[in-house]
Amino acid sequence: MTAKEKTSGAKASEKTSGVKGKEKSPGVKGKEKSPGKKAPEKTPEMREQETTPGMKAQVKTLKGSVKKKIELPEVFSEEFRPDLIKRAVLSLQSRRLQPHGSHPYAGVRTSAHSWGSGRGVSHVPRIKNGSRAARVPQARGGREAHPPVTAEVLVEKINRKEKRKAFLSAVAATGREELVKARGHRYEGELPVVLVDDLETLEHTPDVIAALTAAGVYADVERARDGKNVRPGRGKMRGRRYKQPRSLLIVTAGEPLRAARNLAGVDAVSVRELNTEHLAPGTHAGRLTVWTEAAVKALGELP
Repeated sequence: MTAKEKTSGAKASEKTSGVKGKEKSPGVKGKEKSPGKKAPEKTPEMREQETTPGMKAQVKTLKGSVKKKIELPEVFSEEFRPDLIKRAVLSLQSRRLQPHGSHPYAGVRTSAHSWGSGRGVSHVPRIKNGSRAARVPQARGGREAHPPVTAEVLVEKINRKEKRKAFLSAVAATGREELVKARGHRYEGELPVVLVDDLETLEHTPDVIAALTAAGVYADVERARDGKNVRPGRGKMRGRRYKQPRSLLIVTAGEPLRAARNLAGVDAVSVRELNTEHLAPGTHAGRLTVWTEAAVKALGELP
């Protein structure tokens, strides 16, 4: 056997031994994951918190103590759509506009006619038995150039589904702390503010003030009361002398709370009459809202 054959046989044996060495050893199979301890079974309360995070609200009594916690409807988890809210509010505001315009014959009821050429004067219509110009917009007592017309369409339309989406989004915004504080409201505690149904039975304003103080939201009424100022400009002579900031919105299941109608900036409305403008005055969502327990339940049953 020659030296070359010996060296070639040694190299072949090394290759075969290296290939075999790269094969997985039987010890690798023993590294499989061993079955660990089973996780503890989740209670129904834990599962409910996972499926509906942040969907609970405290129900406070008229004294300010927490009576219980209730589950909020799905409407409070809607996404925030400020674009749709603005369109819906502007659509509601446009329905209060009144058509106005001048008379079609205003400024043109005259016998004026042009003198034509040859007198060295302009060709504007002039009244008979005189030389005063009439009828044209630049003349005294003449017609208006572009007067308002009663045929103008003032109502801004909005799609039914968009209007519904805007309302749901405005309702959900009442429970978001960053949006409520951005409007400048003052309050203490968690959002949304839910009180017991006894609030709807109050008949005197001092009782309502005591309930709102206990709930930690009366400071916002004081803010609106102190923010009342005289309006600048001619509006003060036209029946709108004062500007009043918006404060609380009290939503009840039955009739609106009449005892709260004299509080500064407070609006009381039934859940059936609630609209996007109540929840987002001036197209800005996040109004501080006080709900009754029955109103929250009725809100989840709305079509």
